Amino acid sequence: MNGYAMFVTKDPTEQHNLVEKHVGLVKRIAYHLVSRLPSSVQVEDLIQAGMIGLLEASKNYNPQQGASFETYAGIRIRGSMLDEIRRSDWTPRSVHRKVRMVSEAVRQIENEMGRDARDHEVAEKLEMDIEEYHQILQDAAGCRVFSFEDPGFFGEDGGCDSVVETKQQGPMESLQNEDFQQGLSDSISGLPERERLVMSLYYDEELNLREIGEVLGVSESRVCQIHGQALIRLRARMSEFFPKSKD
Repeated sequence: MNGYAMFVTKDPTEQHNLVEKHVGLVKRIAYHLVSRLPSSVQVEDLIQAGMIGLLEASKNYNPQQGASFETYAGIRIRGSMLDEIRRSDWTPRSVHRKVRMVSEAVRQIENEMGRDARDHEVAEKLEMDIEEYHQILQDAAGCRVFSFEDPGFFGEDGGCDSVVETKQQGPMESLQNEDFQQGLSDSISGLPERERLVMSLYYDEELNLREIGEVLGVSESRVCQIHGQALIRLRARMSEFFPKSKD
């Protein structure tokens, strides 16, 4: 019997102790994540999902892999929370439709003008006032909480429920994913400076909207609008990666 087999058949009491010791880790991850989500997401739901991830980690952890249990469990806990959010997308389909509509307007303007589309230009093209346009930007930012390196991040409907599974990709799927990530990297590099900075602070540095607002010297709602504009602009510039919606 090898060392790994001996470990995964450890006494249930040992597993229970591991779980008890790391309940605080679940709560820390849940509160960190919920600070970046809409108010409709309940931290209790994230904690419940995270506990499932912690239980799975306590059963499957292999110390021979080199990572500490806390590192391994943190990955499983966060993954369980994100899976739960994916299963219960809170974004109305009307928001998805408006995001697609704005994205198409941005694409058309940028193709015609050969430069970044401006807020007032998009609003005018869609025959809406600037306040309504900014609300769509905030709604667009509200449902994006996953890694934007995943093609399913934007989804068929532009929503969170369309995240694709990439755990068992074949050669063609892997190639397509590589093409997507290269296209995304190029598109992010081409964003206006402030939008690019917000994306970096939000996804790379994992700051929440309030913290980014403090860095930029603007309100939290304005950061949300900039974030939403960046996401819509990326979707417009990468339209070839997304199937046409049926509705």
